[in-house]
Amino acid sequence: MTSTLELKHREIVGSRPGPHLLVTGGVHGDEFEAMSAIRQLVDFVDPGKLSGRLTLIPVVNEPAYLRGQRTAEDGLDLARTCPGRADGSTTEQIAHALSGYIRSADLYLDLHSGGVALCLLPLVGYMLHSNEAVLAKQRRMARAFNLPLIWGTSPHLDGRSISVARDASVPAIYAEYRGSGLCNPQGVRDYVEGCLGVMAEFGMIDRPRPASNVEHFIEDARPHSGHLQICHPAPITGFFEREVELGQRLERGEPIGRIVDILGEQVYPIHAEQRGLVICVATFSRVLQGTGLAVVLETDR
Repeated sequence: MTSTLELKHREIVGSRPGPHLLVTGGVHGDEFEAMSAIRQLVDFVDPGKLSGRLTLIPVVNEPAYLRGQRTAEDGLDLARTCPGRADGSTTEQIAHALSGYIRSADLYLDLHSGGVALCLLPLVGYMLHSNEAVLAKQRRMARAFNLPLIWGTSPHLDGRSISVARDASVPAIYAEYRGSGLCNPQGVRDYVEGCLGVMAEFGMIDRPRPASNVEHFIEDARPHSGHLQICHPAPITGFFEREVELGQRLERGEPIGRIVDILGEQVYPIHAEQRGLVICVATFSRVLQGTGLAVVLETDR
């Protein structure tokens, strides 16, 4: 019989009844803001003043983290492998273990960043759940997390941690914050504040509600909305010379950058496919064919 892999975690049990909140980071091994923030949460939560239970997993994908890469040695993306298999490869086993934690929770926060290759505008996202009660809680969670952009997207993207939550009707949101292989100090602080904000919203702790930082609230149920990696794909493997910054507004057809080959003989301009806000851009200059180079979000939807 195959035993379930155990993920390293901290458990804080409150003195009063309340919801069970799961917070995870490090689904990808090169996303560092969440790892730091989740470790720091331990110092901000007093069990004697906590209602409910808090489960913290700073580094879900430890093999990928130890490699300093997005994935473990089997090359599988954990965010496309859930719910996984107990008898599968390393990533499939981790996905299976993570899925068990998710199903046991009442609320779920999955914290990310752009890793080595991408940089993202601070945002909170969720799937547009068919259950109105679950969706209403996700909207509350997103507003309480209090980042500038809230993005509700297609409910039909599978393989993710939040698709496990979707199938189990566990209200869940994810967050993205910068990246480029760095650990942004403001991102760590905002992630800690965001987690505490969600806990306060659902009565787990007593904490004043801060002023809202939300600038955009967008819900888009179109197929593949929320799938960052398919936007503006690279036509060849080459060197990406970007011409945009995060938060920049573009009109359709305006330049995002260009890709050149090693000698600079082949040049492929990349233009915005729609007007909107640049919320994600590749910052690792060598890109592989098919890699998503940028996401331009239509903020007027």
